[in-house]
Amino acid sequence: MAGKYILEATGIDKSFSGVTVLKGAELCIEPGELHALMGENGAGKSTLMKIIMGIYTKDAGKVILDGQETNFKSAREALDAGISMIHQELSPIPEMTVAENVFLGREQKKIKGLPFVDKKELNKKTQELLVEYELDDFIKPNMKMKDLNIAQIQMMEIIKAVSYNSKVIIMDEPTSSLSEKETETLFRIIASLKEKKVGIIYISHRMEEVFELADRVSVLRDGQFIGCVKVAEASREQLINMMVGRELEGGYPKNTAEKGEVVLELKNFTRKGVFENVNLKVHAGEILGMAGLVGAGRSEVMRALVGYDSLDSGEVILEGKKVEIKHPKDAIRNHIIMASEDRKQLGLVLCRSIKENVSIQNFDKMSTGSFINKVKESRLANDYTQKMATKMNGIGDLVSSLSGGNQQKVVLAKCLLSEPKVLIMDEPTRGIDVGAKAAIYNIMIDLAKQGIAIIMISSEMPELIGMSDRVVVMAGGKVRGELVGEEAQSQQTIMNLAFGGE
Repeated sequence: MAGKYILEATGIDKSFSGVTVLKGAELCIEPGELHALMGENGAGKSTLMKIIMGIYTKDAGKVILDGQETNFKSAREALDAGISMIHQELSPIPEMTVAENVFLGREQKKIKGLPFVDKKELNKKTQELLVEYELDDFIKPNMKMKDLNIAQIQMMEIIKAVSYNSKVIIMDEPTSSLSEKETETLFRIIASLKEKKVGIIYISHRMEEVFELADRVSVLRDGQFIGCVKVAEASREQLINMMVGRELEGGYPKNTAEKGEVVLELKNFTRKGVFENVNLKVHAGEILGMAGLVGAGRSEVMRALVGYDSLDSGEVILEGKKVEIKHPKDAIRNHIIMASEDRKQLGLVLCRSIKENVSIQNFDKMSTGSFINKVKESRLANDYTQKMATKMNGIGDLVSSLSGGNQQKVVLAKCLLSEPKVLIMDEPTRGIDVGAKAAIYNIMIDLAKQGIAIIMISSEMPELIGMSDRVVVMAGGKVRGELVGEEAQSQQTIMNLAFGGE
């Protein structure tokens, strides 16, 4: 089989502090192939990719690129050799421009040997890329990254990786923040790369994408290689069984909670240029789904509700009484809690422990005067992470050491310790595997049964339809419709409203 593969990783072992993360992992990529890599969070996918990229050193095994064994010592070496990666967790430099971010470390100098960057040339090259991939209408080379939304930042990470003209591109959940139109742009880029015989490693938990795009799928489970199958010969059930080693209950759990009184009502919520006259209600024990395309204003309304962003006008009515929320502390004090879609930036402090992350907005529950009761802090952190069935060595672990699904459970543990009356879940299963998704869904049902009102923002249509008792659809910063019963189960109806229809 010599020469068949552009990239081979075979017999890869890796342990951290005596804990085995990979054992005999393997992956083989053909030129022009899109090869999906699947597995539950914690299966070892990211570790394997970091070994290929030279970020981690392997304990055993081989990585072979174009027939030559490699031992990259850094991501720069991997990039220079022709391997680039689009990371799931975005890491732009906010104060730098789009062009400066795209060509970071590859800047062309005005005069060779002198530390002066040719910004004109930088902007020109970036503009050419933006035009080529039809992103020039809404992104400009001289825009600062901090002024882009998450979806636009994701697209720029994709463009940056493509700009290296790599032989192999690793894409880790590349559509997790993208709208339907932006996803179509990505798929067009992928088709172009395949024609150029670029090998693509595509990590995704979205089955529909895998079956639409991939040629083959490799599955890891608990750090071990389970198998590789051709997509044309595989089924959804087969892949799930390979990933989790067991059959998962089909479908979505049904919310049987009795709906109570209106807990929260928003009246005429307006933030000029972002959303206008938004009115909605949510009942105790209800899961209210919020649908819409990226930029529709769903997250922005919820951010304003909890005090992240300011309002121009509008009222918040909680349990029949008007409340003033000017700061996230006001929302927490009123038991309106939000689990943001961007858990890395707004939900967690990655350099701190699990215990500290759970307690960070709940010090009033574990302190006497100005002093934190460390015993009580540990007990509460243990109790709530166990309620979430968080997989960890202990609450002293850094939260950054956890898989995406378990990080999301830490966010929920923190939220529940705040005793929410209203829990806002923005993209609650973004970037997590099918097993962790099922766990999150069951947690949501349990919370609804406890009488908590849940607002769920989701871009995954099956999730939205499967989990919501009622669906509010937004487009262009306005509520376009409210759907119940059979209408709330119609993807066509939801999408018609999301595109601004009646």
